[in-house]
Amino acid sequence: MKKLIASLLILFVVVSVTAQQKTYCNPINIDYGYTPIPNFSEWGRHRATADPVIVNYKGEYFLFSTNQWGYWHSSDMLNWNFVSRKFLRPWNVNTYDELCAPAVGIIGDTMIVIGSTYKRDFTLWMSTNPKANEWKPLVDSFEIGGWDPAFFTDDDGRLYMYNGSSNTYPTLGVELNRKTFQPIGTRMPMYMLQPWRYGWQRFGEHMDNTFLDPFIEGSWMTKHNGKYYFQYGAPGTEFSGYADGVVVASKPLFDGVQAFPASDPLSMKLGGFARGAGHGATFQDNAGNYWHVSTIMLSVKNNFERRIGIWPAGFDKDDVMWCNTVFGDYPTYLPGQSPDGSLRPQWNLLNYKTPVQVSSVLGAHEANNAVDENQKTYWSAATGNNGEWIQTDLGNVSTVNAVQINYADQDVAEDHLGKINGGEQYHQYKLWYSTDGKKWKVLVDKSNNKTDIPHEYVELTTPVQAKFIRLENVHMPTGKFALSGLRVFGNGNGAKPDSVKQFIVLRTEKDPRSAWIKWSPVDNAYAYNIYYGTAPDKLYNCIMVHDINEYWFNGLDKEKVYYFQVETVNQNGTTKNQQVVKSIVPALEINGKND
Repeated sequence: MKKLIASLLILFVVVSVTAQQKTYCNPINIDYGYTPIPNFSEWGRHRATADPVIVNYKGEYFLFSTNQWGYWHSSDMLNWNFVSRKFLRPWNVNTYDELCAPAVGIIGDTMIVIGSTYKRDFTLWMSTNPKANEWKPLVDSFEIGGWDPAFFTDDDGRLYMYNGSSNTYPTLGVELNRKTFQPIGTRMPMYMLQPWRYGWQRFGEHMDNTFLDPFIEGSWMTKHNGKYYFQYGAPGTEFSGYADGVVVASKPLFDGVQAFPASDPLSMKLGGFARGAGHGATFQDNAGNYWHVSTIMLSVKNNFERRIGIWPAGFDKDDVMWCNTVFGDYPTYLPGQSPDGSLRPQWNLLNYKTPVQVSSVLGAHEANNAVDENQKTYWSAATGNNGEWIQTDLGNVSTVNAVQINYADQDVAEDHLGKINGGEQYHQYKLWYSTDGKKWKVLVDKSNNKTDIPHEYVELTTPVQAKFIRLENVHMPTGKFALSGLRVFGNGNGAKPDSVKQFIVLRTEKDPRSAWIKWSPVDNAYAYNIYYGTAPDKLYNCIMVHDINEYWFNGLDKEKVYYFQVETVNQNGTTKNQQVVKSIVPALEINGKND
């Protein structure tokens, strides 16, 4: 690399990033710990967390998730500060309870926290100053244990707890005494999956696995306009279809009242770079806007290798709860930063499967894996040394607004566990840009960075014109210099893709949970968004597919009519086909019930 740089005309001009970025990009860029989950030695150590909860406490966002030996807080939902905390048992300071799928609740001015357990001797913790890591036991031995617990405080001050993680039993709910935190009565069933009706609840990567029943887990409750929106995760955390569903009721416990499951999941992200949007929580920002945080699956080195994503959410005029994961792994506006109320800037992915050059390659981890929009594949250099590099060609001179650098865990040291102390847990790099591949300028210089940034995302103060982007390694915290995605966002300065001309959706009487979706290919599009919903004006779910012009989808409600719309995507923008296709249920059509 030094010889190459020396041979080029280098202009040492650094294009700075904004002091306060207006956007973020999923997976969120936090210092994910190296997992204590039993390791598959032949695949190596890896980072992971999941089952996130974000609560807005005194105007600050607090993020708790599985097996992190602490939690994060943020004032802007971009810069997350980690607080190291091993929630010690008060009667034995030599042991600690690792927070797996934690429950976090707010009661008045107090935050309460507990981890998943089937025991009756876990401590329920409380704090009025969690930023300062000040905690004490609220209940020394909590009476009832539960896996994947969640707390909900109603407007009248009554406190409820929900829990459950099973492919046999339903989720459960119970009221707790606000003074003693003892259960009031016994836990009652809340909801059990119905995969016979809702196709998206079926187990398996393609929702077609009959070998194992699907899992329901990850309870959460949100109240809006007097209605209770009970949320749950399904069908399995290792699948792209991992999603959060929602059941709407008139009471916080469903005993004796009707509850209405939505036909489609609240949050689902089947395609794109970051996939999965299950087992999460819904919260409000300081302006009252809703957001949904959930688990992104990775599942390469371990089935439980996962990340975290945050998505805009809300309720429409009919009180239908929605979560927007469309372009959910593209730049998204942070709370209060959108200039016009839009969720995302009009920045496109500029380097999907474009030519790549690298300094070296390790085994089968080839260079193009860094630009294939698949987080499961990655490029790895032969070493983690200073000077290893990767260069992506954008195809033509384009407007570059932001870059995301997703590091992969290749040959991580076996002694890495949790958060590593000692000052070595950080990434350092330089980003360069060029219009001709000969004259180069420094785009971003983080050669002095001392933070852990596994999903680094930088937004430029001023966009630049570039045809080539080069990333040069300076320091890796451990292992090889490896990337699952070097993603460049902006505008390709060309024409938007043409619209799809033909679009069909076919369902069968045998199993209307499934549909074959097909459209005419568009030469100047590299991806398509398939929007769908049970009303033409409520197409809240979306599937992104690359390179192909058909999709077999198994996630429908067998008893509902559906509406579909397709959108073309390229580096210059998107174009929606104005046609919305109605997809009937054949069996109901025969009986005249499809209207």
